[in-house]
Amino acid sequence: MISVVAEQYEIHPQTLRLYEREGLLKPSRSEGNTRLYTSEDLERLEVILHLTRDLGVNLAGVEIILNMREKMGEMQSQIQEFIATLNRELVSRTVRPLETEARNSLIPVVNARPPASASRRR
Repeated sequence: MISVVAEQYEIHPQTLRLYEREGLLKPSRSEGNTRLYTSEDLERLEVILHLTRDLGVNLAGVEIILNMREKMGEMQSQIQEFIATLNRELVSRTVRPLETEARNSLIPVVNARPPASASRRR
């Protein structure tokens, strides 16, 4: 509810309505048309308040910063997905040849380490 959030963050309900009109906040609505703020909405509000109160950023600047944060988050997700794909590809390229080599070898590969007694003889 708008009154609860306004009181919690010590802002006027009209300020929350302004943020919504400007597209900075997008709370969902109940059947009775009451604004419902999710934890993500409240985190976003905290960022908005930090930018405006502490850093003196105007609403146009806040909008730009929030849009950039969203794009950076999307890019980070794409990079993580790309890295995961690369890792899967590298594993498949290194594991498959080793498996094929082991199947095709004349002597079965059991253990690549020399026996402990061999290292004592030196």
